[in-house]
Amino acid sequence: MDTVFAETSVLPPRRVRKGECVVDAALDLIGGKWKGVIVFHLLDGPLRFNAVKRHLPGVTQRMLTKQLRELEAAGLVHRTVYAQVPPRVEYRLTEAGQTLSPVILALRAWGETHLRVRDEA
Repeated sequence: MDTVFAETSVLPPRRVRKGECVVDAALDLIGGKWKGVIVFHLLDGPLRFNAVKRHLPGVTQRMLTKQLRELEAAGLVHRTVYAQVPPRVEYRLTEAGQTLSPVILALRAWGETHLRVRDEA
């Protein structure tokens, strides 16, 4: 059985400033080419780094690391390092990250409909 070697802590989510657009603040957390897709794949449960990478053809290791760190800093993803050789690192959604499920699944449904309509046109 693996033992947990280290767990990273994350900063609490930042508060929306007065006058700031909450949609802009939300998209800042999950926007971009990779973050939403990372969250989508983590909805099914924890994944190791290379498993996440396999779901994202075209992403570089450096970019994936950056995106995972940003999601972690936002409190949406939790990173666990297990004490074994070679080290095993696992990523999972936090409770806050799990609350994105209806949003991500709605985007998926919209995308499927949009692509079908576009292809029929």
